[in-house]
Amino acid sequence: MSLTTLTEAPLKALEKLGFHTTQPIHYQSSPAELAAQTVSRKEGLINDTGALVIKTGEFTGRSPKDKFIVKDDITADTIHWNDFNIPIEEKYFDQLYKKIVAHLSQKELWVRDCYACADSNYRLNIRVINENPWSNLFAYNMFLRPSENELENFTADWHIIQAPTFKADPAVDGTRQHNFAIVSFTKKTIIIGGTGYTGEMKKGIFTILNYILPHEKDVLSMHCSANMGKSGDTAIFFGLSGTGKTTLSADPNRSLIGDDEHGWTGETVFNFEGGCYAKTIDLSEEKEPEIFHAIKPGALVENITFIEGTDKIDFASKAITENTRVSYPLSFISNALNPAIGKTPKNIFFLTADAYGILPPISKLSPGQAMYQFISGYTAKVAGTEAGVTEPKSTFSACFGAPFLPLHPGKYAEMLGKKMKEHNVNVWMINTGWSGGPYGIGKRMKLSYTRAMITAALEGKLDNVSYEAHPVFGMMMPLSCAEVPAEILNPRNTWSDKANYDVKAKELAKQFIKNFEKYASGVSEEILSAAPKI
Repeated sequence: MSLTTLTEAPLKALEKLGFHTTQPIHYQSSPAELAAQTVSRKEGLINDTGALVIKTGEFTGRSPKDKFIVKDDITADTIHWNDFNIPIEEKYFDQLYKKIVAHLSQKELWVRDCYACADSNYRLNIRVINENPWSNLFAYNMFLRPSENELENFTADWHIIQAPTFKADPAVDGTRQHNFAIVSFTKKTIIIGGTGYTGEMKKGIFTILNYILPHEKDVLSMHCSANMGKSGDTAIFFGLSGTGKTTLSADPNRSLIGDDEHGWTGETVFNFEGGCYAKTIDLSEEKEPEIFHAIKPGALVENITFIEGTDKIDFASKAITENTRVSYPLSFISNALNPAIGKTPKNIFFLTADAYGILPPISKLSPGQAMYQFISGYTAKVAGTEAGVTEPKSTFSACFGAPFLPLHPGKYAEMLGKKMKEHNVNVWMINTGWSGGPYGIGKRMKLSYTRAMITAALEGKLDNVSYEAHPVFGMMMPLSCAEVPAEILNPRNTWSDKANYDVKAKELAKQFIKNFEKYASGVSEEILSAAPKI
């Protein structure tokens, strides 16, 4: 819509925010309109399947060192200040806010009213203000979309103000460099400048929900995917990049609740988002058919290149970045739940791709072990692709989402443990990594075996089998599992040099213990006692 047809209430709301512009303001534009405007402004192209393709500019991923939280009366004693939760003084937020609003007041604007949280009891109304149409399309895809009736009396709880072309002056604005994303819990506003990477908007809202829901609503916020079986049984999948979170939660026999961000109440698991933001590097129809076919009109594809001389996407290309992405509404997935709300979970899966070949392919965790492993958030990746570089590299990310957790990880872990006990939830660790030795010696666990183990857990087929404890990490390993060779269930059995396995298991355990030192003062004795034994 133009300024003259913008309804009076949103226009007055913008003026209250400090916007005074004579430039056009587009409100609740459709995906087709946003794509056409992007192409007409020469900011994007349409590919052969009808999706909008854009480049986010200088930044093709999040910039964690440039994400700040205003330190004020609300946050000073509640935020877990660290390398991800970086404090900034309120005066810097205030002066940057005035500058960014003045900058945008000279621009054509795209405004969208949307919300987060599929469960209406926790709904968070958001007004997003962008200086380009494709950023507004991202907001349409990723946040939940109000009905026409809901828009009539829409009042924003939070604002996102995003201006990729506005650059801060670090010498006077308190930032590290010219780009920034700053959250103010007092002003209930996120300001983003100097970066066109759309994921900063998504993760800004995730960050505030990770504060509001656990701290104020007693709802556990989670960086996970979730699906639901035909009988209503919900499963949750935690895992860092490369562990199989999206792949393993995409099950044709189960309905998708969501692929990334969820809340767990006393009765439900609900999606925060209205869409998916999927990686597209090496995407193929065979490996990820749902994502592949979601690249159609309405989808926004970021930072890819085309096969030379065509308008076909080269999914293998890393010419711009390895972090190529597509956003699309959840409705683009054929088996997605609407509304995206499931029941209390019966099974939780922690996914790790252990490139050392130490952890079992499936194991059952006690509540204490589950909380310990949740805080650890472990996976191990191959260090690199250079010739001769074959040593794995450990990665620990608290609660499988450290960059987005404003509170101490112990808070989320204790909530998880409490809910596990209240609802008698099974927690499983799944190693999608190596067996028979580390990377370079062993082999990657077969996807068919991993799927069979998860299916067995979901169907209760592991409830009555015999288990043995891992001698170092303590988790319980089943001695048998349908459609899986029994000899692979204990990882030590798969190593030809079993003494070397014992040595390497203790080395990995030491890494866990060393990583956990920074959390030890904020967790219970039950969690501390679940550490590996060496």
